[in-house]
Amino acid sequence: MHSLPAKSVRGVNTADQIRQLLEAEFSPEALSITDDSWKHAGHAGVRESGGGHFIVEIKSFHFNNLSRMQCHRLVYSCLQSLFPAQIHALSIKSEAAKPA
Repeated sequence: MHSLPAKSVRGVNTADQIRQLLEAEFSPEALSITDDSWKHAGHAGVRESGGGHFIVEIKSFHFNNLSRMQCHRLVYSCLQSLFPAQIHALSIKSEAAKPA
């Protein structure tokens, strides 16, 4: 498996921290977090402890009637405490949840 361990803070790795923050803020219908750091090994921004480059796919009713840019700003704002020490790069794929 091509994966570096994500940087850990108090025993919780970065991907888990991202998940906890996004779940608390957006109650997503679907959420996927991929640590893509292994593809960037040796590049600036990748720390010896791993982590840094993440892909977030999130589907939430909080994104209904918002533009893609507005959704991405909300996600970045939610994860602001993890930049730049734990997240160097973030790719976001956001989707509004359909009303029931």
